[in-house]
Amino acid sequence: MTAETDHDRQSTTAQNPVLHEPARRSGSIVLVLLIAAAIIACAVAFMTLGRAQAQPYILGLLALLAMVGLFVLFAFAAGIVRFADRTSDDPIMRTVADHAFDGIAVTDARGHVVYANAAYLTLTGAASAQDARPVERVFIGNPDVSEAVFRLLKAAREGKRQQEEVRVAAPDGSHGRWLRMRVRPLGEGKREAKSTVWSVADISRDRQRQEDVFQELQHAIEYLDHAPCGFFSVNPKGELVYVNATLANWLDHDLAEIGSGGLKLTDIVSGDGASLLTSIVPMPGEVKTEVFDIDLRMRNGKTMPVRLYHKLAFGADGVPGASRTLVISRARDERSDPQRAAEVRFMRFFDHTPMAIATVDRDGTVVRGNARFAKLAQSLNTSGAVNKSILAAVSDRDRNQLVAAIGHAAQGQGDIPPVEALLEGAKERWGQFFVTAVEENERETEAAIVYMLETTERRTLENQVNQAQKMDTIGQLAGGIAHDFNNVLSAIMMANDFLLNAHKPTDPSFQDIMQIKQNATRAATLVRQLLAFSRRQTLRPTVLNLGDALSDIDLLLKRLIGEKVKLEVVHGRDLWPVKVDISQFEQVIVNLAVNARDAMPDGGRLTVRTVNVSAEEAGRLSYKGMPPSDYVRIDVSDTGTGIPADIVEKIFEPFFSTKDVGKGTGLGLSTVYGIVKQTGGFVYVDSEPGKGTTFRIFLPRHHQEKEVAPDPAIAAAVAAKEAAADAKPRADLTGQGTILLVEDEEGLRALNARGLRSRGYTVIEAGNGVEAMELFDEQNGVIDLVVSDVVMPEMDGPTLLKEMRARNADIRIIFVSGYAEEAFEKSLPENEQFAFLAKPFALSALIAKVKETMAPN
Repeated sequence: MTAETDHDRQSTTAQNPVLHEPARRSGSIVLVLLIAAAIIACAVAFMTLGRAQAQPYILGLLALLAMVGLFVLFAFAAGIVRFADRTSDDPIMRTVADHAFDGIAVTDARGHVVYANAAYLTLTGAASAQDARPVERVFIGNPDVSEAVFRLLKAAREGKRQQEEVRVAAPDGSHGRWLRMRVRPLGEGKREAKSTVWSVADISRDRQRQEDVFQELQHAIEYLDHAPCGFFSVNPKGELVYVNATLANWLDHDLAEIGSGGLKLTDIVSGDGASLLTSIVPMPGEVKTEVFDIDLRMRNGKTMPVRLYHKLAFGADGVPGASRTLVISRARDERSDPQRAAEVRFMRFFDHTPMAIATVDRDGTVVRGNARFAKLAQSLNTSGAVNKSILAAVSDRDRNQLVAAIGHAAQGQGDIPPVEALLEGAKERWGQFFVTAVEENERETEAAIVYMLETTERRTLENQVNQAQKMDTIGQLAGGIAHDFNNVLSAIMMANDFLLNAHKPTDPSFQDIMQIKQNATRAATLVRQLLAFSRRQTLRPTVLNLGDALSDIDLLLKRLIGEKVKLEVVHGRDLWPVKVDISQFEQVIVNLAVNARDAMPDGGRLTVRTVNVSAEEAGRLSYKGMPPSDYVRIDVSDTGTGIPADIVEKIFEPFFSTKDVGKGTGLGLSTVYGIVKQTGGFVYVDSEPGKGTTFRIFLPRHHQEKEVAPDPAIAAAVAAKEAAADAKPRADLTGQGTILLVEDEEGLRALNARGLRSRGYTVIEAGNGVEAMELFDEQNGVIDLVVSDVVMPEMDGPTLLKEMRARNADIRIIFVSGYAEEAFEKSLPENEQFAFLAKPFALSALIAKVKETMAPN
């Protein structure tokens, strides 16, 4: 540690004018030792003199040392004496700083310059080191620089690094110069550094070079924009990031629209041509240039034949960067060169055909492919494998067939049968491959031409048509069986009623007769289920809210599913009304709930949910055969075992069941299917083994305003009649009158006639419609009532009604049939009045219907 005076500092500055703070002298260890030795010698001398004699000398020495110390303190406080840091006196670092190209200055905490090199003095215009000023004082009058300097000062006070580039205008109005100013604290990491290092560099030449490069780039872009060829660039997302003015003019697009990201590659490339540009197989680090002859799409929809030189570079990870594509118009070639024109026409045909075409070698490796083939390869999601080998497009199951077909073509064989194969991929897709041989001299590189048509939609449609035809055929069969069986059941039930009337409850055979009746009723229930599946049952639809209907059967469902299964009913808000037969709808929900219970033997959760589905939402659904319209959807979901995929399509068939023998009839789901279909709705199932099943029922929304309002007079008469019937239930079923009974089943006809005669009616029997007309004419049309079957040989019921009404317009008729009323109502004239009784029926039901129909209006 040494001390220096102002005189020493001034002499040093004169020798080195660059330094505002001169170099400090290094301390001497010899001087320190001499001072220490003198102090020790004085102490020894004072000890030899004795305390009394040495005391004045000791006090004098202490006073001298105190004066020296006090003087040094005042000199240090005034800045006359400073303590030098030997670490800052490194001659190498001082030389580097003194001769640096950039101006360097060091300021203390008060902002005074304590060091400045020659470059700083030159840049700031200081004549000497004594004139060196801090940066903020140098540019205090320049408004273009003061704001940047303020940010630098703020960073210096906060102990941060900062950099600014500013332009200093020249006094003569010329371009001036660019300066880069940097600031950093000494002693980084502290909130406020005691000293700050400033650097100022003249970067005018660098800026000039940058501006020159920018101007050259602007000239290149201007030339590229107005070049006689088109250029465009596409990013990996398929978005156009650059299109030159020439190409934009060709396509009649606005450059501003393209620059804002408003166009994609598929917007300017016609057909499947975009797939050609995006189907290049990635090779890490590779740069590829492909040539394509395709059509571009103009803004007005017209096409323009062009040749593309498509350059694409892949990164080290195989990810493609933005493409660089040169576009050359082929329109001129078409006019000037006939051979070129023929080539253009062929390429347009080749790329726009709806069939995927590729040439392959003997191993199936793709040599060339058209746009549709490139699109197929992308849609299969095989990471470019199809672009390398066409065999990758086919599943393992059918691949050998395609390999054999290509082998036959490589041998020059003709008439190779097409190959129907399952395509590779997550979804089930099908394709038909047509393989033909190439010319013999080309077989070294290309062994065959493969044409492929995707047949997924066709197969799906065929399966749907086959399934619909199968269900209709089964429905017709079930309906026919049900009709014939109804006749048998009607005879059984009628004869059973006669037996019940002839035997008292105390009779030993009465219980056997009751057992016959119960089994006949059970058989009639099965027949109704068959008719429900075949959509030939009689429905009595009413307008209702499904939320209220489900609430009414909530308790019934809980009893049916038991305590192990938790029932959750979620009602949709503001449900639209539907028009359904309430009893049949309840049967649908009950059947589904029972099936769900059986699928959850160990318990689970059954959820019934209702929601409105608008026509727009229905159009977005993937369910086949359901037209867009407003529906109310009912979801019945369980957490059971699920339905295997191989039997999902069979679950709605009658008598199909996965339950053990004796545990189900197989008619539950077929009944659901028939009721929903007859109501005009749709039912679909989503199931996954082990995760549960959801049945989704779509019922059409009922529009009350579209219904034709009934005649008020007729409605009032019907209401009065129903009220009278409710007020006075008829206990007396006897009556009088002549009834013409028409039934082709002799046994059933005899039983019905016997029952009617037992109640006092006169019955005339006829075996078919022709015979009935003869008897009708014999009676001169004086018949009180006609009870006729619907389906009969020679003349059916509707035809019989027309003939009789032609002779007697007031004739009353009751149709009885095992089919639904709607099955034959369409074949009758409009507003035709008749009564209907569904088979099978009991004797009491027939007599009550006759009594009701013959009653005066």
